[in-house]
Amino acid sequence: MSDEKLQKVLARSGYGSRREMERWIDQGRFSINGDKAKLGDRVTRRDVIQLDGRKIELVSEVDCPRRVLIYNKPVGEVSTRHDPEGRPTVYDHLPPLKNSRWIAIGRLDINTSGLLIFTSDGELANKMMHPSANIDREYAVRVLGNIDDEMIARLKEGVLLEDGMAKFTDVQFFDGDGANKWYHCVVMEGRNREVRRLWESQGIKVSRLKRVRYGTIFMPSDVKIGTWKELDIKDVKVLAKKLELGDKKPLKMKPAEKAGFERRYKNQRVRQEVGRKRPS
Repeated sequence: MSDEKLQKVLARSGYGSRREMERWIDQGRFSINGDKAKLGDRVTRRDVIQLDGRKIELVSEVDCPRRVLIYNKPVGEVSTRHDPEGRPTVYDHLPPLKNSRWIAIGRLDINTSGLLIFTSDGELANKMMHPSANIDREYAVRVLGNIDDEMIARLKEGVLLEDGMAKFTDVQFFDGDGANKWYHCVVMEGRNREVRRLWESQGIKVSRLKRVRYGTIFMPSDVKIGTWKELDIKDVKVLAKKLELGDKKPLKMKPAEKAGFERRYKNQRVRQEVGRKRPS
């Protein structure tokens, strides 16, 4: 591992996104060779890094293949790795990784379902979440209320929320009759409950909300609620190229590790079938 910024190495090693690691560094949670770490510090393989007083292992770039996972989040799961209230989290059903951890690219609140992307590569996660990337997110939303062209125009022009101006870059009617209708709407930011708050600012109740697209990645129809699917190497390379990331070595799993990964992928479908057949 060459001389690199601490937050970059931590993100690549799977401890969280780069922005999250920067916050942890500011909070004084890391030390380098016994000294408190600070933003801008650089580390090499020879340095001893501690998190909350415990030594941690860092992953060099050559040992960290770039992997991307698509997960169809159900309502009722939280997007944190551990929940103090004991609620189920989006990490509960993900396959384990060797030498790294899955990093969530953005979050969805407990009442929002749909597309959630995970990666083993902190650089890719940082690129996809950074505002400068201008990556849009598309949601399918079921709303209750009277919606007219003037309201749509206001939502696209911009509405002042408690944390600043917000807007949809696009709003399209999708389906529905009567009071309950489905719309597809697009936002450029990942602010907390932004889609819900925009509709609620117009007196409209949101009864269902599902993310269906993040940038160029759509929710595949074969990824059922509560299940995951890994992007193949070709698709990951295309995504990395669009984000102007360098090449990484292709994923090479040992036969036993690959078999275990494929077994978990198949077993999640079996669990779903069993759950559907089980009497209520």
